[in-house]
Amino acid sequence: MKATVETMEPESLTDRSAWSVFSDLVKVRLTTLVLLTTLAGFYLATTDGMQVVLLLHTMVGTALLACGSSVLNQYLERHHDSLMPRTESRPLPAGLMHPERALWFGILLSVTGCFYTWFLVNLLTCILGTLTLALYIFVYTPLKRLTSFNTVVGAIPGALPPLMGWTAVRGSLDAGGWSLFLILFLWQLPHFLAIAWMYKEEYGAAGYVMLPNVDPSGKKTARHALLYTIFLLPCSLLPVHFNVAGSLYAVGASVLGAGFIWQAIKFSSALDRTRARHLFFYSIIYLPLLLLLMTFDKAF
Repeated sequence: MKATVETMEPESLTDRSAWSVFSDLVKVRLTTLVLLTTLAGFYLATTDGMQVVLLLHTMVGTALLACGSSVLNQYLERHHDSLMPRTESRPLPAGLMHPERALWFGILLSVTGCFYTWFLVNLLTCILGTLTLALYIFVYTPLKRLTSFNTVVGAIPGALPPLMGWTAVRGSLDAGGWSLFLILFLWQLPHFLAIAWMYKEEYGAAGYVMLPNVDPSGKKTARHALLYTIFLLPCSLLPVHFNVAGSLYAVGASVLGAGFIWQAIKFSSALDRTRARHLFFYSIIYLPLLLLLMTFDKAF
């Protein structure tokens, strides 16, 4: 009989350093992306010079919330993670941490992040951070086993961090901040559809309902990915309309957007793992370059 996550023998910590276990538990790479988008939102909202102390508090509060969300997500998905080769080595499926300990650690990080952001940033940013946490844990996570629409729902909390950075400075939900939210929202959809296509067998075996699993032909997956990249191009120019960025950014965003569409077209024309991987890697390049263009344009 297959052992459960709670009863399986732990791996030796000599094979996995304490930092490796911690970084996997809080999803350091994902948290880093969250912080980069928060930083971008903060900087782009700034009008009278960078408020370094406020920036520090915003980043710490966001990091606590992001790490807490990741830990709680892994606690809830520990049994499903043990069924997927790409996630079976995570701390909980691998038996490197007791689930109850991870649960309380995630709660501690999340609650601390909420209060930290409330008292040291502002209430609106705290509300957005709490909303991000709630949507990710209580809505998106269970939806992954119920409907392929989970990808769209999950893109909402994923797009809120730059808006948190924006509200940390402005204290209000302005059009410029919403334009950043929309860019992040649309960017995530082809990004995660590419991942879902590459690992569709694993997702299916673990009980996750992803679009490639309910659409074996891949036609809907490809069509959705292409439509989202097409919508993203004009939406990526909204920061210019709202005076968040200028002409340099407009040119760069147009070129990057056209490249994203081209990768989606190639994926649509040949539904295979290689084209999906190309789309995925382009999405990874696209977002930091877009944010870099935006910040560079503002600075110069």
